[in-house]
Amino acid sequence: MNKPLTPKQAERLREQIADVKRVLAAEKRRFGDYDDSQGYRYLPPKLYVQLGDYAGGLRYVRWFDKNFGDDIGYPDFLFEWTILLFKNGRLRDAERKAVQTYCLNTYLYDQFFGRPLVPLAKWEGSNLEMPYLAEQLPYSSQQPALADFAAWLGQFEHSEEYVAFTTRFVQLRQQLKVADGYETRRALLDELRGLETGF
Repeated sequence: MNKPLTPKQAERLREQIADVKRVLAAEKRRFGDYDDSQGYRYLPPKLYVQLGDYAGGLRYVRWFDKNFGDDIGYPDFLFEWTILLFKNGRLRDAERKAVQTYCLNTYLYDQFFGRPLVPLAKWEGSNLEMPYLAEQLPYSSQQPALADFAAWLGQFEHSEEYVAFTTRFVQLRQQLKVADGYETRRALLDELRGLETGF
């Protein structure tokens, strides 16, 4: 993403997007629903970001949300979704998606901004939330095409609302790491769910 795409590279990316759409459409025809066990549905946002086709990417994630509404995806997928929302001027939606991204992997933004990845002493909600997974992020705040997004995200990270959210989120995860007893853990998880959905 550092160099402009050649016409041939751009055409290959468009073909990959078309291929994914064909595979998903064939599943829908065959099964009456989507049975995407290969995870093809997660690929297009990355391709749209690489193309710089943010409007096309936004149309795709809207389709994804309509057809896979309860699928939380992966941290890098949500990160790409955040980029697409931002690039289309959907700033409040981009803030919400940025928070969802943080909830899936608290280390991702450190990687994006080139900050050290320091593991936190907290309960890691899933195997998606590990520093080594953040290291695989193919985006950087130094990429010219993402300069405006990086400036916005950096500002958002320092907003009062975001700081309050992330502080409480980490506190709850730290408490969950050491909490004993069903009722205690349940209360912490309930508060955590409410925090995540209430942003």
